Amino acid sequence: MSSLDKTMKFNVTAEEQATSSQDILLSVYDALKEKEYNPINQIVGYLLSGDPAYIPRHNNARSLVRKKERDELIEELVRFYLSHHR
Repeated sequence: MSSLDKTMKFNVTAEEQATSSQDILLSVYDALKEKEYNPINQIVGYLLSGDPAYIPRHNNARSLVRKKERDELIEELVRFYLSHHR
């Protein structure tokens, strides 16, 4: 059996694992609060425009928020809202 026929196992370290949209949004919210910004306004600005300048580099928030597509973050927000208001 050649090595091309064998199933390879890929291990991802905890740091490399995808962070959930919820975790990202909460971390970005906390970073914005720490910098004394209005987190809701800043996050909405980012989600509508795609401009990362709405999110500070503080606590790596800007890099973190860009790990997910904006539509994935919006989807998480809509899912959460609807699940708690029905």
